[in-house]
Amino acid sequence: MTAIEFNNVTKSYQSGAHSVLNHMNFSIQENVLTGVIGRNGVGKSTLMKLIAGHIKVSSGEVRVFSENPFNSLKVSANTILVDDTMSFSDKLTLQQILKEADRFYANWDARLAKRLFDFFSFHPFAHHQHLSKGKKNTFNAIIGLAAHCPLTIFDEPTTGMDTVVRKDFYRALLKDYIAHPRTILLSSHHLEEIEDLLEDILLVRDGTIPFHGPITDLQDMYVKLVGKEEKVRAHVVERSSFGSQVNGSFIEVLVKNTFTMDEQARLNEEGITIVPVPANDAYVALTSGSKGGIDDVFNSATTD
Repeated sequence: MTAIEFNNVTKSYQSGAHSVLNHMNFSIQENVLTGVIGRNGVGKSTLMKLIAGHIKVSSGEVRVFSENPFNSLKVSANTILVDDTMSFSDKLTLQQILKEADRFYANWDARLAKRLFDFFSFHPFAHHQHLSKGKKNTFNAIIGLAAHCPLTIFDEPTTGMDTVVRKDFYRALLKDYIAHPRTILLSSHHLEEIEDLLEDILLVRDGTIPFHGPITDLQDMYVKLVGKEEKVRAHVVERSSFGSQVNGSFIEVLVKNTFTMDEQARLNEEGITIVPVPANDAYVALTSGSKGGIDDVFNSATTD
């Protein structure tokens, strides 16, 4: 069943002068953990706020659980958006916030909340506004996990967390998702940190969706050619490259995976290896465009 659907959605500000999302179309099925991926400022947070019903579309239609999420009690009751603007009453201690959350969220897992609270070493009588940014976001993440909302949205939840805490959070997210499947959106511009968690990728670029599908399909879009520099460059001269790295007389070049069987055989005969790429390399290529790699910047500087 479809949990989220965008039909030709545009979101603009400044009386239409600035469009953040442009005629966006996609759908997300229930009980799938989807990574909302993209560089800073491409519209990920706007997209998530539209889904959570916090803001209205400028044109088009958003459907969440078959309803317009804006001002929908059904969507509000079944959705949680966790981001670094999440705040709580300064009159309540952290322990009291957890008790209120137990009263508010229908599927609240008090046992999980307490275990995570203790694991991440929170003081029960501390106040949210006095926590560091990393600790605030860790506490917010506990709320997001323990709420067990049918639609759980994490917008850059690990901002300010140190490396160990980020890894622990991602591990907790995966284990809890396996135990309690639900529709989860997890946004980040660091795909390398979360690619092992994800089933699908929703990639946002310039307010559009250039890719939406299984993470393995994203990886299959690109390959690296590895071999003697002069031979590799001869094969990519007519192709767009998305990064290269020179190591002595050898070079690695990232290109689209559009080689025919005959072309692959010819590459093999010339000692050029076709290497699969991690999802993060494919993501960088898809969001960067064909500008080459940092080595090309220095190569150009020496030839100008």
